[in-house]
Amino acid sequence: MNQSFGIAAFRSRTQVLRMEDALRRAGLSAGVISTPREVAIGCGLSVRFELSEAAQVMQVYRRVNPGALIGFYRVDHYGTRQIQLTPLHM
Repeated sequence: MNQSFGIAAFRSRTQVLRMEDALRRAGLSAGVISTPREVAIGCGLSVRFELSEAAQVMQVYRRVNPGALIGFYRVDHYGTRQIQLTPLHM
């Protein structure tokens, strides 16, 4: 199964939950997922979002500024566990 989506990885679970809440309040689809192993640092959770909404997600981040951001990434998932990460630039 091929699948692509975006994640915002943070160092703190509090920031993950704060960002997810801000995105939902802004009318964007968001959820909390386990951070892929390929992002070796962080709290273990990330905010998942649709790539088509990446620009709006980054606007919400700048407005809310929850801090502790590791980065925004495009996740391309192929098959059962083959993942490719590409940094998204703000």
